[in-house]
Amino acid sequence: MCRLLETIKLENGVLYNMKYHNLRFNNARKNLFGISGEIDLKKIISIPDECKCGIFRCRVTYSETIEKTEFIPHVPKTINSLKLVTDNEIEYSYKYADRKRLSALFEQRGTCDEIIIIKNGLVTDCSIGNLIFWDGRKWWTPSTPLLNGTQRMRLLEEGLVFEKEIPAGHIFSYQKAGIINVFYGFGNLHEIPVSSIKRLEK
Repeated sequence: MCRLLETIKLENGVLYNMKYHNLRFNNARKNLFGISGEIDLKKIISIPDECKCGIFRCRVTYSETIEKTEFIPHVPKTINSLKLVTDNEIEYSYKYADRKRLSALFEQRGTCDEIIIIKNGLVTDCSIGNLIFWDGRKWWTPSTPLLNGTQRMRLLEEGLVFEKEIPAGHIFSYQKAGIINVFYGFGNLHEIPVSSIKRLEK
């Protein structure tokens, strides 16, 4: 059975980016399982009293139906360096619960904190979210992500980031990279100078 996840930011009792989580959740149910009826996750997620203060990962596991909902305290990451790794076969267009391939790529990071996954010569994502790149005027995100994240959707819709194809070799023409996901946006963005990105090994 194909299991999927929605990982939602819960901060002080508030669920964030629900418009985009609902969109991705319902699209996945329709495209993978042929289920046309839409569900508003906000209406069916019951938040325990002990999770109404602080920041938690609200993790919804589902297939045809919602299997379980978990609340896990969020532990911030420190990311100061990135390493380019290649996988031309990886497929993660839906947020699958099975992350073995992503985890195997992450293990190739060496002394770096995170990875940039290159597929067919193009920049996709890192292991925990989408990527953006600063050219001195605008933030750009690859038009070839593995997964269209909810934070990415929101920032594109609001005109705060822009989309284009980014070949691996063009990374170093930017000034810095940023990592975005449901927990990291412009308020607490991981910004990594391109000098701290390790190139592909020959």
